[in-house]
Amino acid sequence: MPGETKAMATTSHTVCVTGAGGFIASWLVKLLLEKGYTVRGTVRNPDDSKNAHLWLLEGAKDRLELLRADLLDCESLRVAFAGCKGVFHTASPVTDDPEQMIEPAVKGTRNVINVAADLGVKRVVFTSSIGSVYMNPQYNSDSVIDEACWSDLEYCKNTKNWYCYGKMVAEQGAWEAARKRGLDLVVVNPVLVLGPLLQPTLNASTIHILKYLTGSAKTYVNASQAYVHVKDVAEAHVKVYETPEANGRYICAESTLHRGELCRILAEQFPEYPVPMRCKDEKSPLNRGFRFSNQKLKDIGMEFAPISKCLSETVKSLQEKQILPVPNL
Repeated sequence: MPGETKAMATTSHTVCVTGAGGFIASWLVKLLLEKGYTVRGTVRNPDDSKNAHLWLLEGAKDRLELLRADLLDCESLRVAFAGCKGVFHTASPVTDDPEQMIEPAVKGTRNVINVAADLGVKRVVFTSSIGSVYMNPQYNSDSVIDEACWSDLEYCKNTKNWYCYGKMVAEQGAWEAARKRGLDLVVVNPVLVLGPLLQPTLNASTIHILKYLTGSAKTYVNASQAYVHVKDVAEAHVKVYETPEANGRYICAESTLHRGELCRILAEQFPEYPVPMRCKDEKSPLNRGFRFSNQKLKDIGMEFAPISKCLSETVKSLQEKQILPVPNL
């Protein structure tokens, strides 16, 4: 197995990326093509214009195939995974509706694991979330959150955080299914992901920034958030796939910023926009947020882009796509 896994780093072979048209997945497809892989991407509709950006990627004409697949349809997954040495499972709904979130996330992930095992896939890399790591009342701002930490399902239920609930159950289900089938599974747990958009549509994490530039937010909340560049998330997926000794979970995070600091950076970089400078809650102490350890990824060679670069490239991308108008100065 070690020799075979090592070959992943140097030999062009076929891998599958589920949900290939998404924000993270598009960058993952781009990086895999650049490294010489043949990529089979699953999408809801290969002819949809929302996936047209994938065909513009370098190498796509010769080494990209888009297939229609549904996570709840095992036969469509069999077609997509046939002949693949590796699978990157990135597809997952992003919604607070428990019915729309939980079944595709949980059952779909189990289907991916089982079909991959049936077909002899060598390694599956699963895109989980920091939501399955830190949503636990036992943790606070003094805690260092690492890969040994898990969210609390009852806490997620009680706070109606169905996104974190779904991610948590899906990841647990993936580990359980992988152990039963003897499948080599590695998991990446990204924090909030920012950076340039390859896809034509806005994603939830980018809206998080956009509201501070359009004037729709007059104040910022007293909260902190951990961020990471989308290119780094894509690279983390490839690194854990290509590194023979990679195992378990990998938190993918650069740093945690208070919303006030984030707005300060945006205002310095883009003074032409009405970025709010006042906190909605000026009486309470600053919420320091969680500290997430990225040491495990650094140990296999990851370097992270600073958040200032991440924010700058996010905004410039929104301008280039004409999602964010450039004011007449």
